[in-house]
Amino acid sequence: MTDDEKNEKKEVTEDIKESKVKKETTERAERVEKAEVRRYGKLGVAHVFSSRNNTIITITDLSGSETIAKASGGMMVDADREEGGPYAAMQAAYKAAEIAQRKGITRLHVKIRAPGGHGEKTPGKGAQAVVRALARSGLRIEKIEDVTPIPTDTTKRPGGRRGRRV
Repeated sequence: MTDDEKNEKKEVTEDIKESKVKKETTERAERVEKAEVRRYGKLGVAHVFSSRNNTIITITDLSGSETIAKASGGMMVDADREEGGPYAAMQAAYKAAEIAQRKGITRLHVKIRAPGGHGEKTPGKGAQAVVRALARSGLRIEKIEDVTPIPTDTTKRPGGRRGRRV
């Protein structure tokens, strides 16, 4: 056997050892991740958009790319005037929470959003009802965050130079 053949054989065995080590570390990481999921539960993000006229709840995975459950106040009540109310929001939250729990979500980060911009920067009546309903439904709420868009440089307000004529 020549020196080149010995070196090649040595490199191949080193590559095999490295791949085994990588495989073991990834398996260990997967086991730790599964244990954390078992111990703490699966984490989701509840995006709550609450305006005067409606409340929309979307529960996604942590990255926000996959929608797990969605519901709105308009899906719960018949009258248009009741869509933004706390009762409709609460019913929508219960429905979204039930779907999310069936898919394995046990913990939530809640992001509350109002219309923002030139509009109202305070969430509607349904926002508080949603948070309470999610907590009552058995989901553990970890963080509540306000993500209402607030303009920093401001765009031109609607209505023109002389304002809105009523």
